[in-house]
Amino acid sequence: MTTRRTVQIRRIYDDPTPRDGTRVLVDRLWPRGVSKTRAQLDEWCKQIAPSTELRTWYGHDPELFDEFARRYRDELTEPDRAAALTHLRELAGQNKLTLLTGTKNTDISEAAVLADLVAQSNRSLEK
Repeated sequence: MTTRRTVQIRRIYDDPTPRDGTRVLVDRLWPRGVSKTRAQLDEWCKQIAPSTELRTWYGHDPELFDEFARRYRDELTEPDRAAALTHLRELAGQNKLTLLTGTKNTDISEAAVLADLVAQSNRSLEK
């Protein structure tokens, strides 16, 4: 049996909508200028965020995204992050899941990597 997972990515600065389902912030740092009330989060899963070292190295440079994604998937095999990824998969199996990030370009963010992994039907982190 295959579980269909519906995962979307949005910026935390966008207004929440009823179509968001479960809203989870996946950034390590709280986004500037957003109150917890306005964010309307169900969870803040900061333990799944990339390491400070990886995030700093990447700097959201589009040319580095593929290597960032590879390194981030490697980090997601660490026990705390792997458990958080399993939790996101469980949430996605129960309801639509919206991964939130403060990043300007969500297509090259950690949320994009996570959305792909959560949406996969198998549990392997290898691509």
